[in-house]
Amino acid sequence: MTAQSAAPSSEMPAGSEPGCKGLKSGAIGFVSGVVIGVASTAPGYSLAASLGLVVAVVGVGVHAPVIMIAAFIPMLLIAASYYWMNRADPDCGTTFSWVTRAMGPGFGWVGGWGIVVADVIVMANLAQIAGLYLFLLIGIDAPSTIAVTAVGVLFIAGMTWICVIGIELNAKTQVGLLAAELITLAIFAVVALVRVYAGDAPAGSVKPSLEWFNPAGIGSVTALTSGVLLAVFIYWGWDTTVTVNEETEDSAETPGRAAIVSVFILVLTYVIVTVAAIAFGGPTLLANDESGDVLGVLANAVFGSDLLGKIVIIAVLSSAAASCQTTILPTARTALSMARAKALPAKLGEVNPQYMTPAFATWLMGIVSVFWYVGLTLISENVLFDAIAALGLMIAFYYGLTGYACAIYYRREILKSARNFFLIGVAPVLGGLMLTAIFIKSCLDLSDPANSSSGESWLGFGPPLVIGLGFLLMGVVLMLAWRIGGHPEFFGRKPEVADPALVARSPAGGA
Repeated sequence: MTAQSAAPSSEMPAGSEPGCKGLKSGAIGFVSGVVIGVASTAPGYSLAASLGLVVAVVGVGVHAPVIMIAAFIPMLLIAASYYWMNRADPDCGTTFSWVTRAMGPGFGWVGGWGIVVADVIVMANLAQIAGLYLFLLIGIDAPSTIAVTAVGVLFIAGMTWICVIGIELNAKTQVGLLAAELITLAIFAVVALVRVYAGDAPAGSVKPSLEWFNPAGIGSVTALTSGVLLAVFIYWGWDTTVTVNEETEDSAETPGRAAIVSVFILVLTYVIVTVAAIAFGGPTLLANDESGDVLGVLANAVFGSDLLGKIVIIAVLSSAAASCQTTILPTARTALSMARAKALPAKLGEVNPQYMTPAFATWLMGIVSVFWYVGLTLISENVLFDAIAALGLMIAFYYGLTGYACAIYYRREILKSARNFFLIGVAPVLGGLMLTAIFIKSCLDLSDPANSSSGESWLGFGPPLVIGLGFLLMGVVLMLAWRIGGHPEFFGRKPEVADPALVARSPAGGA
C-alpha cells in the first residue's frame, strides 16, 4: 500500500476538503476557541462530581492536587497530537479525518464513531444535571424524576437551537456561561482559603502544604493509578475547540494552540479549587461525601449563608448548560465531515445556507440525545449512570487513537530533529499508551458488576463494560455494513504521510 502526500487526495469527494464545506470561516477567534475548549469540559460540574471520589481513594487524601496534575499529563500530550494533526489537516472531522489519513478508512470511521457515541452518552448526564440544579437554584431540593427530565429535555432543545442558528451566537453564549462558572469557582476558592488562614474554618480544616504536591506522599503506585483513572476524564472536552477549526481564524494554527491553552487553564482551575476544598472541608469530609456534589456540600459553610451558597449551584448549572451546548458541536461537525467524505449518508453533510451550520446533523444530534436521555431514564436511573460510567472507554479510545495517528502520519519526519522526535513522535505515542493503559484498566474495573450503579450482571460482566464495548463493536459492524454497501470514494482512500513542509516551517510565535 503506497503512502500518498499530505496534500488533499484526488480521491477525496468534492466539498469534503477543509474550508469547502460551507461553514462560516473566520467566525471564531483564539479567545473564543479557548472559551469553547474550557467550557466543554464542564469544570464546575466535573469537580463537584469527581473531587470527593478522588480524595476517597486510599492513600490519596490531601494529595489530590498531585492527581489532578498527573491526569493533566496525558491530556497535554494528546493536545499536542491535535495541534500537529490540525496543522496538517484543519478538518472539522478531527479524529475521523486524521486517523483516515494516517491509518486508513476503517480506523478513521471507527474513530469518528467513538466521538459521536461519547457525545450522545454524556448529553444525558449533562441534561440531568442541568435539570436538577435548576430546581436546586429555586429552592426545590427533591424534584420528581419527571420534572427533572422535562427540564433536561428543554435544555437540550434550547442548546441545539443555539448551535443551529450560528457559531457566533454559540461562542458568545459560551463566554457568558463560562465567565459565570469560573468567577464563581474563583470566589469559592478565595473565600475558602482566606477563612482557613484566618482560623475561621470549621473543625477538620487544614492549611495547604507543599507536601500535598509530593507524589511520593501518596504511598503506592496503585493509589496513584486509581486516582488518575478517576481524574483523567474530567479533562475531556477541550478538543471541541479543534472541532470548530473550519470556522476559526487561521484554521491550521489557532485551534491547536487554543486546545493546548485550554488544557493549561483546566489544570490550573482544578488544582486551585481542589486545594481550597480540601483545606476548608478537610480530607475526611470530602472522602465521606455521598452526595456526588462535594462543592455543593461545602458551599453554604464556605459562604456562611444558604443564599450566597447558591452561587456554587449557579457555577455547576452554568457548567452543565455550557457543556451541553458545546457537546452538540463536535458530533454535528464530525457527522458533517464523515458525510462529505462519503462515510455517512449525504443528508448529514448538508449545511444551512443562512446560518452556515450543519443544521440537519445538529438537530439529529439533539433528537437522538433526547431519546437516549428519556429512554434510559424510563428504564432505570441506574442504567443511565451505568451508561455514563462507560463514557471513559470511548474517550480513552478515540484520544489514544489520535495520538498514534499523529506519530504514524509524521513518521518520516520524526528522526529528522530532536524537536520532531520528542514533540511529534514521543509525546503523541506516550499519550496514546497512557490512554490505552487507562482503557484496559477501566475495562478490568468495569467488568465487575459490583462497580456498577445497578449492581447487576449483564452477560457475566458489569453493565458499563457491556455498554461501552458494545457501542464500540456496534461501530465496527456499522462500518463494515457501510463498506459492503460500496462507497469506494471513502474506502478506496490510501494512508498518507505528512508533507515535510509542515514541520519545516515555523509558525508565528513558534511551536
